[in-house]
Amino acid sequence: MSHHTYIRDLGANQYVDGVYAIQNCQLGQTKTGKPYIKCLISDKTGRTPGRMWNTTKDLFRQLPTDGFVFIAGQTQPYQGEMQIIMEKVEPHAPTDQELGELLPTTTFNVDKMFAEVLQVLGSLEHPALQALAGTYLADGELMDRFCQAPAAMTLHHAYLGGLLEHTLQLLHLAEASLPHYPSLNRDIVLFGLFIHDLGKCEELLWSQGFAYSDDGNLVGHIARGNLMLERMAQACQDNPEHPVKIPVPILRVLHHIIISHHGELEHGAAKIPATPEAIFIANLDNLDAKMNMAISATRPNTAAEQDKSLGGHFTEKIWALGTKLYRPDPTTVTEPD
Repeated sequence: MSHHTYIRDLGANQYVDGVYAIQNCQLGQTKTGKPYIKCLISDKTGRTPGRMWNTTKDLFRQLPTDGFVFIAGQTQPYQGEMQIIMEKVEPHAPTDQELGELLPTTTFNVDKMFAEVLQVLGSLEHPALQALAGTYLADGELMDRFCQAPAAMTLHHAYLGGLLEHTLQLLHLAEASLPHYPSLNRDIVLFGLFIHDLGKCEELLWSQGFAYSDDGNLVGHIARGNLMLERMAQACQDNPEHPVKIPVPILRVLHHIIISHHGELEHGAAKIPATPEAIFIANLDNLDAKMNMAISATRPNTAAEQDKSLGGHFTEKIWALGTKLYRPDPTTVTEPD
């Protein structure tokens, strides 16, 4: 990987060959009925669309839907975004060194973020929620996975440490917003945000690339999160040193937060948010997820990325947001003469 060309450094009409992650690999069909491969090609610095026009169904069947491949091809600007037109693509088993280049990782310090989560949970005042938080935190394996897991496969915070980053961001947003809604129960909101996505620790895999586990495909993070909550509540009650029974109304509302945090039935919620705290959490979750997608697509982190012209002010359509996005900060755009 010593000569690996990062996605963020790709220029127009540049030859590319090397090992990359492939995501959402699909077989499409041209207007003339010929098969072609469409996918996302990524490494730890970003991702970009990939296309292979001259292909066969047999080649497509050899490729992972989500995994790692060796590719060779040419970059091509298209509608304001760089894409890779692949001439060659084949499955690849990455070395540990290659994995370090391919899997994106949070840019923030994981230990510091987790310490901030602990600080927020340490401020809970209700005894039952204090006990429940302590039981979750005492599960070292779960907390290790919480600190490592991505928040999603491809959409938002899709990088190692992304779940922790997303959760902490939500806690910060809640702490800043709660003074404006004094009737909301602070403990329920903060604890609900902490647990709302913990089922993703079982839903997702990330040691060999990002993928859904069998549990993720068959159960999913919402159902798993509720089962986890039941287990933790029972552990509180069975604690031999300091047993605490979680009141049913509290437990019921926490279950509701988990099953409703996607906001809409068509977006995966099992119930529409039906408490003030659940509505607050669902909307904060939606805000942070969409802002992460929007900023990642339009406002890159480095000056080099920001200066790179890809031939337009708009991204390709981002399906999760339902639109193309305008890239520039409008205060930096020069009006034409």
